[in-house]
Amino acid sequence: MSNSLTLGLLVKPWMSIEQPDVADIAINHLHLDSRQIEQGDVFVAIIGHAIDGRNFIPKAIEKGAVAIIAQSDEAHPDQSIEWLQQVPIIYLNGLPESLSHLAGRRYQSQSSKLIGITGTNGKTTISQLIAQWGELVGTRSAVMGTTGNGFLDDLQPAANTTGNAIEVQAKLAELAERGAQQTALEVSSHGLVQGRIKALNFAVGVFTNLSRDHLDYHGSMEEYALAKKLLFTTHNTANQVINADDKVGAEWLSEMPEAIAVSLDEAKVSQYSQNQVLYAERVQYSEQGIEMDVAGSFGSGVLNAPLIGQFNASNILVALATLLSLGHRLDALLETAPQLSPVIGRMELFSAENKAKVVVDYAHTPDALEKALMALRVHCEGQLWTIFGCGGDRDKGKRPLMAQAGEKLADKVILSDDNPRSEDPAAIVADMLVGIEDKHAVQVEHHRFDALKYALDRAQPQDIILLAGKGHEDYQVIGSETVHYSDRESAAELLGIQL
Repeated sequence: MSNSLTLGLLVKPWMSIEQPDVADIAINHLHLDSRQIEQGDVFVAIIGHAIDGRNFIPKAIEKGAVAIIAQSDEAHPDQSIEWLQQVPIIYLNGLPESLSHLAGRRYQSQSSKLIGITGTNGKTTISQLIAQWGELVGTRSAVMGTTGNGFLDDLQPAANTTGNAIEVQAKLAELAERGAQQTALEVSSHGLVQGRIKALNFAVGVFTNLSRDHLDYHGSMEEYALAKKLLFTTHNTANQVINADDKVGAEWLSEMPEAIAVSLDEAKVSQYSQNQVLYAERVQYSEQGIEMDVAGSFGSGVLNAPLIGQFNASNILVALATLLSLGHRLDALLETAPQLSPVIGRMELFSAENKAKVVVDYAHTPDALEKALMALRVHCEGQLWTIFGCGGDRDKGKRPLMAQAGEKLADKVILSDDNPRSEDPAAIVADMLVGIEDKHAVQVEHHRFDALKYALDRAQPQDIILLAGKGHEDYQVIGSETVHYSDRESAAELLGIQL
């Protein structure tokens, strides 16, 4: 990206710089991390939760920063300018809250239609279905989220579901330059609360569902719901798509007469007479996938897609409503639906002759685990096994609830590790066992590969084993180390098949 912007123009909304030796400095990229600075970049120094980025100003200058924009305080008043090694340091009030706007002025990323998807579960599947479907009907489509950023055939790893405000704007600009006509962005509750996407304009805002997660951060389900709702209350969404089958979604629809109400049950949307609606009149599940009759404000037809389970029927319907809101034709979408592919690590089936089937899924909340097991139960002719764990240094309250869901819906339960981080894995399992009634019926095998081998050695060919929690991830976080591990690779190796 060329030096097409000056420092004076960048900060113009917050201050007017008259000195030509400051205002006319040509700038390249913005970075919050001093280690990423290259010659010509601007270092944005904010006071973080654990680290004061202003401590790294000398390092940023050493690496070639031509200017610093720093968070002001009593010692450094708003709009004041200091100099260090002939590099200007501009101090601004409310810098963390202004990062999205600042990055937007630099990267001017809004040249493609942006779809924001929030909710506890389904964000990745819906975003990738939107991108797949978009490509099938001739619209160049990208994604940003848990499984990576970019086009589906060239995803680059992402550290967080929703990157920081500068990363998001810069990546959107890059994707637009590479031809993206629409981009589906997974929007986390953290990203909303922290204002990471505040300056973005969304062609569509999507809500999937709400169940227990991240209460270590939000404190309560009420606060968690309010965080998700920010996408629709404090952000610019031209269209809204809301899952009416979710209790929270149903409540929001009564406040959003312009939103599209989506449901697997016509009765759930009939009360929203003022809204546009999309619903399923009939849904049929098989090992080959999902068939449903869809109807509503956009017309009607038969949809066939090779995905498994009721929650994926909901995901498909939400993705369909989103694309319809963008002006895509229903007949073209229904015609191409059979060409959709299951998302990697989302109800992904691994099978080999005379072996139990293994399904790898990202389910890592009680609700997601429950839905995954319920979806597989209708396909299971034998016993249904499940292997899962809970993350360390995260919401401890969901641990017994996860175990409870597993015991209630599976025939065989194996508790294992899932990113124990700094906690003792045995202590995490002990928390989970609190939710188990028959503790003697539960197997504990901390290493996930060994847990799957244990299950495959004992399962019958008609059984199904749900390996839940990590999905697409190819690592375990143990202590302060990140080590390579993949459920998908474990399934392939133990079944003797190639990925």
